[in-house]
Amino acid sequence: MIRETIVTTVSASGEPHIAPMGATPTADGWLLQPFRPSTTLDNFLTTRCGVVNFTDDPRVFAGAVTKRRTEWPTVKADLVDSVRLEHALACHEVRVERVEDEKAQRPKLHCAIVHRQNLAPFPGLNRAVAAVIEGAVLVSRLHMLPKQKIDEEFAYLQIAIDKTAGPHEREAWSWLTDAVHDHQARSAAT
Repeated sequence: MIRETIVTTVSASGEPHIAPMGATPTADGWLLQPFRPSTTLDNFLTTRCGVVNFTDDPRVFAGAVTKRRTEWPTVKADLVDSVRLEHALACHEVRVERVEDEKAQRPKLHCAIVHRQNLAPFPGLNRAVAAVIEGAVLVSRLHMLPKQKIDEEFAYLQIAIDKTAGPHEREAWSWLTDAVHDHQARSAAT
């Protein structure tokens, strides 16, 4: 099982970095597998810690993959030398216990949870949030997927947006659809 999360890390100089990441729960923590090259990977290998954040704000996912907005309010983590999302619903502060396949394209970071925090109530599920997250995954793979697949998937996801989206979901969705249109226009021009 993979959970869609926002992972926050800091550089050696303390600069925060925010990235959407699928995280796999393990017996004592999380397995994270950032692609190389990756600021998240560099930060984890340098500081050996970070925070797995749980949020229902789809703009964080869409903003990160489209580069429309990469900065979100953060606060210092409690026990690790990192930051967490200020408006997360919950977070797990983690330390890297072991790195597997460190030179691979996707090293495996085995992380132990050193602190858990529930920060706000979970307001329930929203299909539009799920559609935005799925759309963000597709946008992160535009260079790998055929145009027809992207068009079909976005048309299907648009149904959930039309039926259940609020202002945050609509804003995030517009960032994603703009990214798809821009990518397709660049592809058609080459």
